[in-house]
Amino acid sequence: MVAGESGLGKSTLINSLFLTDLYPERTIPSAAEKISRTVEIEASTVEIEERGVKLRLTVVDTPGFGDPINSADCFRPILQYIDSQYERYLHDESGLNRRHILDYRVHCCFYFISPFGHGLKPLDVEFMRALSSKVNIVPVIAKADSLTASERLRMKTRVLEELEENGIRIYQLPDAESDEDEDFKEQTRILKASVPFSVVGSNQLIEVRGRRVRGRLYPWGVVEVEHPEHNDFLKLRTMLITHMQDLQEVTQDLHYENFRSTRLKHASRGGGQEVGDDEERDKILREKEAELKRMQEMITKMQIQMQMQGHQGE
Repeated sequence: MVAGESGLGKSTLINSLFLTDLYPERTIPSAAEKISRTVEIEASTVEIEERGVKLRLTVVDTPGFGDPINSADCFRPILQYIDSQYERYLHDESGLNRRHILDYRVHCCFYFISPFGHGLKPLDVEFMRALSSKVNIVPVIAKADSLTASERLRMKTRVLEELEENGIRIYQLPDAESDEDEDFKEQTRILKASVPFSVVGSNQLIEVRGRRVRGRLYPWGVVEVEHPEHNDFLKLRTMLITHMQDLQEVTQDLHYENFRSTRLKHASRGGGQEVGDDEERDKILREKEAELKRMQEMITKMQIQMQMQGHQGE
């Protein structure tokens, strides 16, 4: 999932990450339309390949976030979407066919922070505080080419300080195992030191010294999207691909379990129709499991009888 105020380059970064145009027909709303605009949820599926490994991802964009004048509850639809995916997974997990459950849970949320300021805005703090217990948040400083190297470092330090002051938990990259090779350990150390990632996105190809690169052309030179000294784009992409398994495990073991325990606790205390529905569902499941058990026992008996008849025939 990508979230953050409009105009920070969320869609451009997604297109840069996956080398595609996910939003060919999107129109930019006028200032008048933004006043009463509500947050939308747009999901698109893409496939990426890195070192022969294919990865199928669902990208969820949140256009309209932070656009209205009163943005107090603009993150509610995002919270509801994340919870609805947990609810869907919980429902499928409670069913009989548990082997082929489709996982639509949000495993990672890139939250875009504006570079034009001195740290986090109140909306940034409220959003990340509300979602830190629901999803793995990865803070991203947008449009890093608008900052000098020293300003970028100062912005990163300031953001980390404000996250700690407000008690906001972000996704922590796991330490490299002792038996990993030195290159991977060094890569992990660099990725950890780069949080929050400061990125530049562009879908435009520019010719630089005889080679074509994706970047942004300015009167003073070219900012290359995939140049490690210009921004953290490559580090962000590496983090997403190499730590996707860990992101899924943290979602399963921490965020989903928190949702599941809260949901079951609420159901047991709430009473009324919701508890009645859960009890009815549990009763049906128990009946189906008992029926399956009886059928399995019958099949086992039939197999034994067939074996005995076979032995007698011999």
